[in-house]
Amino acid sequence: MVHFSSSFAYGFRHKLFGKPCSKPASICGAIESLSTVNGPTRKPVKYALCTALSSCAKTRNWRLGIQIHAFMIRSGYEDNLFLCSALIDFYAKCFAILDAKKVFSGIKTHDQVSWTSLITGLSINGQGINAFLLFKEMLCTQIKPNCLTFVSVISACVGQNGGLQHCSALHTHIIKQGCDTNNFVVSSLIDCYANQGQIDDVVLLFVETSEKDIVVYNSMISGYSKNLCSDDALKLFVEMRGRNLGITDHTLCTILNACSSLALLLQGRQVHSLVIKMGSERNVFVASALIDMYSKGGDIDEAQRVLDQTSEKNNVLWTSMIMGYAQCGRSSEALELFDCLLTKQELVPDHICFTAVLTACNHAGLLDKGVEYFNKMTTNYGLSPDIDQYACLIDLYARKGSLSKARDLMQEMPYDPNYVIWSSFLSSCNIYGNVELGKEAADQLIKMEPCMNFIS
Repeated sequence: MVHFSSSFAYGFRHKLFGKPCSKPASICGAIESLSTVNGPTRKPVKYALCTALSSCAKTRNWRLGIQIHAFMIRSGYEDNLFLCSALIDFYAKCFAILDAKKVFSGIKTHDQVSWTSLITGLSINGQGINAFLLFKEMLCTQIKPNCLTFVSVISACVGQNGGLQHCSALHTHIIKQGCDTNNFVVSSLIDCYANQGQIDDVVLLFVETSEKDIVVYNSMISGYSKNLCSDDALKLFVEMRGRNLGITDHTLCTILNACSSLALLLQGRQVHSLVIKMGSERNVFVASALIDMYSKGGDIDEAQRVLDQTSEKNNVLWTSMIMGYAQCGRSSEALELFDCLLTKQELVPDHICFTAVLTACNHAGLLDKGVEYFNKMTTNYGLSPDIDQYACLIDLYARKGSLSKARDLMQEMPYDPNYVIWSSFLSSCNIYGNVELGKEAADQLIKMEPCMNFIS
């Protein structure tokens, strides 16, 4: 008989935390539930184990989660479908997708929850194509997808090649399954179509939704903003307020982004007043959206004031401020802020932060600095540059006339140059009169957009 007593839970706390539980209440409560169910001589109920795994998934507490998995095996619960689905969710949210797949493969009889757990896990781990393929495999079984399954697989389609075709096919299945009235499914479809630039389909879907809630409105406002229909986003925001639907921090971020895209500073200031009225200025994402809105509107001093008035600053806010300085042509201040934060160890830069720094170097034409920061990504912070950082450095080389070095970097990077990279490269070739490289860039662009004329 395996015992799971209060001493076991106390041991968990001491082993993992070094002292009695000081972690979030969700973890502590889950651990306590394991120690109190059914007394010290009986196994914990499956619900308590599932609650504990859910807490570990939410907080990505890897060490505690794998110990609970080990305890499940010792207790004879390794074949329990309910707990196996919770394990898949835990491993996926801890980015151990291979372990999630192993648990899934070991399940003898699947249900909606187990299928959906792995589809969701693949999606959040950036394996959208595999998530879609698993969904197609699910359709060949007797298990029918539910609304949560559809939401997960739609999210997996965003940003994937052929995403529009996948989304349209999913939309058909959704209607057949009668899930087209679920607002979370509708919201996911709106997001997917909007990301594909299909704004007419988005509007039609929104109009045909009979019971619109705040989730659907937020998605529609975001869709307008992504497709540069900022006026429509603002009108819908006014309509939303007129219907007395509760405004959330997500809504505020979305409408501030809409104001940013058209540099609508007056409207942005009005939204800022609403932010203060709602007490949302402490939300880091709202503050970041305000900084972005003011900097794109040319009022970098107001953006700085927003930052100064935010009590708890983190990477998101610092990165927004660095990018704001870069976009306003104050690159030296952007780089000074970045270097100062590194010296004080108040910032651990990520990929987005380095994109902002390299953008500042690009706008100021600081090639040597740009190369230095690009190299620091790997040597100092262990970050492998992604296509955004490569694009910044390629453009910087090209703008400074080092077209051969820019072309060499395009060949060396582990990504295929996209439309934006080739387009900016062609522009630099035209400026410096490099016909050979310019012809190559034009040929590549014609392959991507055969109907466009790139001869100038």
